[in-house]
Amino acid sequence: MPTIYPPSSLEIPSTHKSIFLAGSIDMGNAIDWQQEIIDNFEENPMLHFFNPRRKDWDSSWEQTIENTYFKEQVTWELDALEKADLIVFYFAPTSKAPISLLELGLFARKENIVVCCPKGYWRKGNVDIVCERFGIKQIETLKHLIEEIEKITH
Repeated sequence: MPTIYPPSSLEIPSTHKSIFLAGSIDMGNAIDWQQEIIDNFEENPMLHFFNPRRKDWDSSWEQTIENTYFKEQVTWELDALEKADLIVFYFAPTSKAPISLLELGLFARKENIVVCCPKGYWRKGNVDIVCERFGIKQIETLKHLIEEIEKITH
């Protein structure tokens, strides 16, 4: 089961499925929930995870359109979100995840989204209302999110 990180190519075999891991990163300060999900599917070579948690992220990068590395990161994420067969959002209660909120808003109308927003997330009410409005399935815990991914991908 390959994991694809930015800025790598998003190309995968047409018979395989892709999952974008959207959610809390907070410039590397949030728990690495993405790796926990990936580890649960290491036996499945048909799944490809688009993981935006860039291994060579540099928090000193100026977050402007003129910064080549930053623009590359954001463009890669938007391309991967559009390409993914499934978009999984996890909003960690200990993080703010403002970009993930933006991404949820951008992609809420798609039918391939699952959201995990545990109690304690600072904007849980907003996430709940968006999910209700657009019929997005919500999961209570990271463990249950992994189980839901298993159901969807098998």
